[in-house]
Formats: sequence, C-alpha cells, structure tokens
Amino acid sequence: MPIIEIIVIGCMVASTAALPGCFLLLRNMAMMSDAISHSVFLGIVLMFFAIKTLHSPLLILAATATGLLTVIITEALISSKKMKKDAAIGFIFPLFFAVAIILISKYAGQIHLDQDAAILGEIAFAPFNRFYVGSMDLGPIGMWIMGIIGVINVGFIGLFYKELKIATFDPALAASLGLSPRVLHYGLMSCVSITCVGAFDIVGSILIVALIITPPATAYLLTRTLRHMILISVAIGCCCAVLGTLLAFAIDASIAGAMCSIAGAFFLMAFLFSPHHGIVQKIYNQKQQKVQFSAILLTIQCYNHQHSPAFETSMANLTDHMRWPEPFAKKVIGRAIEKNYIIKKGTHFQITSFGIEVAKNAIVASEC
Repeated sequence: MPIIEIIVIGCMVASTAALPGCFLLLRNMAMMSDAISHSVFLGIVLMFFAIKTLHSPLLILAATATGLLTVIITEALISSKKMKKDAAIGFIFPLFFAVAIILISKYAGQIHLDQDAAILGEIAFAPFNRFYVGSMDLGPIGMWIMGIIGVINVGFIGLFYKELKIATFDPALAASLGLSPRVLHYGLMSCVSITCVGAFDIVGSILIVALIITPPATAYLLTRTLRHMILISVAIGCCCAVLGTLLAFAIDASIAGAMCSIAGAFFLMAFLFSPHHGIVQKIYNQKQQKVQFSAILLTIQCYNHQHSPAFETSMANLTDHMRWPEPFAKKVIGRAIEKNYIIKKGTHFQITSFGIEVAKNAIVASEC
C-alpha cells in the first residue's frame, strides 16, 4: 500500500536525519543543515547543465560537493573575523540557492526541475518511483537511497562515537589526545550533505531541515545523555513520520506540512513539560525556591526570638510580622517543619538544634 511505503520512507528519512542532527545541535550548528539543504540545489543544477540528464549519480556527487563547499566557505568567512556565524550562513546559502533558481528560470524552464518541488517536496510521490531489477520490483528508490545513507550515518557515528563526543564537547581536549577535530567535523558535514542530497528529491529541503533539527532539539530537552538523545531523537522522528502521514491523509493536507506540524507539537510539549528544561518545571522550581528561602527566613526569625515570649513565634504573629498571606505562610511553615528547622509547640513554633545551625549559616552567608 502506498501509505505504508510513505510511512516507511518517512521513518527512514527522519531517523537518518536525526543521527547527524544531534551533533549539529550540540555544536551550535543546527542552521548549517538549512544552508546545506538549500545550497545543494546549485550543484544539481550545474551538473544537469553539464550532463543534460536528471538520472545520473553525478548529480548526487555534485550536490554533495556543493554542500561541503558551503561549509568550507561559511567557516572561512567566520574564521576571517569579519562575519559572525549566523551572518555567514545567512549570506552563503541564499546566494547559492538564488543562483540555482535564476539558472532554472532562465535556461531550464521546460525541464522537470522545479524550484517549488525542490523546496517543498512531495513524499506522496516517492512510492511511484520504483527500483526494478529486471522485472522484479524491489520497492521505492527513495527507500533504498535513504537505507544506504542511513547505513553510512550509523557506520560513521558508531565507528567514531567516542571521538565525536569528545570533539563536540571539548575540541581542545580532542586535539591534545591526538584526534583531529577538523577531520571529524568534515566527516560529520559530509554525512549531513549526503543526507540532505538523498532526501532532497524525496521530501524537499523544508522537511529535511525540520527533521534534522526538531527531533534532536526535542530530545535535548528530555535527556542529559548523548546516547539517549540520539535514540530519543530517532524515535521522535519516526513518530513524526507516522503521525504526520496519518494526519495528512485524515484531513487531506500536505504530508510534509503535517510531519513538520507534529514535530513542532512534540517540541512544544517538551519545551513546556521537560523535567530538566521545561517552562512548567522552571516555574515550579522557582516557587519551591521561594518557599525554601522563606522557610530559612522563618528559621532566622525563630532563632532571633528563641528566648522571647511564646507569642513572638505564634502563627498569628509570624504572618503579621513577615507580612505573608496565610496560605503562603502555611506552605512556608510546612516546609520548615518538613526540613526539621522548627517544631510545633502548642500554638507557637520552636527552633530545632538543626534549625539553629541553618540560621547561623544563613546569617554568616548574608554578611559575606
């Protein structure tokens, strides 16, 4: 069934893109995938003008070379100290892409090399481009292309995982250990270029950028381990392919657009509810810190009045003296009791020996 093949191809594209995407994200080079995915179009166009056919592996080689050229020129501009990274990326890939569009519009208007299809892609057509050996149908060509590229990416990352990890987080340490961060970098960029080229004809440049960046970015919010980040990003990418395809068929919409929307929804949920970086968790932590800080203030208050009449440390006097609303005061008192800073004695509160130490340390810290 075409829908099954679309889902399989989408999962293969997503998982293949997520592998190098994790390292791009950690190296703060996520938008380099956008530059490569657009600039490879120029390599395809130039090679087409040279060989006059769209069915040659030379197109893939030319596109990959153009992707690497984009990286080299961009990094040369950055190294010159004349342009920042975002400015260099923003200068090079629109230039290459614009030249490709002009060449197509001027000299290839009657050829099936369309800029709209290149940008947006249409994965729904991928199952119709079959791979035959004699009379034997071996499935969509896109499935084989992404399978081979996936093996290349898995092989490269699996073979150089430790080296990539060290070079990503500490390039100076990698160099001191005798590794070559520059070689590893261009090896990774080659994987990104090949992935963008392979997915270019299948899903277009927009979706491949979304699949390289968004699943790893979502996984980054959900874990602190690189290995887990890679596995989670692959799983999220596959979920985007499956759910996006089903959603697109259900509402009769663009499959690429639906996949991107699902990827965005996953990222939004992680952005809000991530246990490490989520907005909701940060708000909760801030409130807990406020309660904890107030509990220490309460402990200092009890410490200063430990020899005063009992009324000084009663609930009514504490809420009035500290000017806390009663619900908040109950939370603070509950936290102080839970931490064993104070104990309840009838209608008032008494500081514990542990609370005395906490109060003394807090007073000393405030005076430093």
